[in-house]
Amino acid sequence: MTIQPIYELVAEQFESVNQVILSNLHSEIDRVEEISEYLVSSGGKRVRPLITLLCAGALGDIDNALQHRLAASIEFLHTATLLHDDVVDMSDLRRGKPTANATWGNASSVLVGDFVYSRAFQIMVSIGNLDVMKVLSDTTAKIAEGEVKQLIHVGDADLNEEDYFTVIENKTAVLFSGACEASAILAGSSNIERQACAAYGLELGKAFQLVDDSLDYVGDAKSLGKNVGDDLAEGKVTLPMIYALQITKTKDPAAHEQLRKSILDKNIENIGKVAQIIRESGAVEQSFAHADKIVQKSVEHLMQLTNNSYTSAMHHLGQYILSRNT
Repeated sequence: MTIQPIYELVAEQFESVNQVILSNLHSEIDRVEEISEYLVSSGGKRVRPLITLLCAGALGDIDNALQHRLAASIEFLHTATLLHDDVVDMSDLRRGKPTANATWGNASSVLVGDFVYSRAFQIMVSIGNLDVMKVLSDTTAKIAEGEVKQLIHVGDADLNEEDYFTVIENKTAVLFSGACEASAILAGSSNIERQACAAYGLELGKAFQLVDDSLDYVGDAKSLGKNVGDDLAEGKVTLPMIYALQITKTKDPAAHEQLRKSILDKNIENIGKVAQIIRESGAVEQSFAHADKIVQKSVEHLMQLTNNSYTSAMHHLGQYILSRNT
């Protein structure tokens, strides 16, 4: 399954969003503009503004210029988190290109991340809706909490499934949810529709991150656009690892200890063997099966919305997320 037909459904509106993004990249400081343009033009799928537009379409508000500004502000929020995340994680590759911190250094990346965050809120202020501002300001606070919670659990070989989902809900899924809910607010939707959009986004975001975490052990650097094994190198324990630890604890104690040691040491020298253990344990398939259940749950919330081409695309977007390999 490809995502292209979904983008084509909102192509005209996406062009408006891109214009808003480009018009808000200007800065009198060359370094700020250089890094901002580098990040925005680096080839991301822009799934978050996409779902913002799809929700607007589902609710009959897709040609509203305020929705286009909202979608742009969502992309700016996401871009800012990427800049900060790469510094925290000491990443050197994203979307197949050197990260901003690898190119310009940590200090510039953090400060430009602050600039991009500020631009996002300037755009939100221009929308002039306090409810939207509240949803997205609450969202950014949760994202920060999620990142801190993930940092606390770095190298934690005893991380459980509940804590894992708390992390990914806050660091990833809340922005999906906030984008959808804010779009519903601008559309003047009922509380039922607003809650349905928010719930859809939350579940979709969880599935998106879970698939991303699973691909870290079965993908390749060229297709993923990042180094395979990055999560392990950063000491991040994700669901495939949690499942593999549970499975090998009784079935293969030696493999279990090797997995624990790789987490505690943040050692990717044996990433090939670690990935093999995880794959052969069935943990990756189990993770994808869990992602499938989450996607099905997201689709259930669409039943509260009018059935049209946009809600159909929102349904298919979940299937694309399950099938993607990048």
